[in-house]
Amino acid sequence: MTDEAPGRGLAALLGHDIRDEALFRRALTHASALPSGAPAPEKTYQRLEFLGDRVLSLVVADALIKAFPEDEEGDLAVRLNALVRAETLAAIAEEIGLGRFAHWGEGEARKASRARAAILADMMESVIAALYRDGGFEAARAFILRHWNTRLAEVASVQRDPKTRLQEWYQGRGLAAPVYTIVSRSGPDHAPVFDIEVRDGTGRAERASGPSKRAGQQAAAALLLKRLETEAS
Repeated sequence: MTDEAPGRGLAALLGHDIRDEALFRRALTHASALPSGAPAPEKTYQRLEFLGDRVLSLVVADALIKAFPEDEEGDLAVRLNALVRAETLAAIAEEIGLGRFAHWGEGEARKASRARAAILADMMESVIAALYRDGGFEAARAFILRHWNTRLAEVASVQRDPKTRLQEWYQGRGLAAPVYTIVSRSGPDHAPVFDIEVRDGTGRAERASGPSKRAGQQAAAALLLKRLETEAS
């Protein structure tokens, strides 16, 4: 189900003169929109998403090298992760109204906003791949820079995430990195809750929850970092 089909509307949204409409339709098609039993990978966004992820990372990495000439590799990696993560992709997809052109089944369309946002993030990458294949690297690069440009300035204040800082704390003291364990997973598929424990070699452990494994790990790492800072003071 979709409100609009690829055509002039999508071309205007992307700022690109579309030559292969079938390519962009595939980039915006979820498996739930296909007839039951139809082969999915070559008819949906999934394969294009794989390519788009690489194109996006290359363009953003190059832009970061130019914008932050004094940054070390670790700082650049933190900024890159902030710019290419699913949350950023979904936010930009929402801002430009990409969802108007998405094709998905009735059940998928009724899912919670978080699940829809994850799909839109994937579709954003697949659309970038479609731009690359339809118009070449410069077409994809122009689109990315146009919509990521303001966020490049915003990541100037981005700091290393708690998990990275925690790992650096241990590495800086010649100690083994702490280990993360999924204690439990609860909630429905569209809104899961992961309970994560982080434990170091001395037996220190903290536990936290989050809507994804990554979020739970970050929250647990933040708690252990706070504990280490308190012990050191």
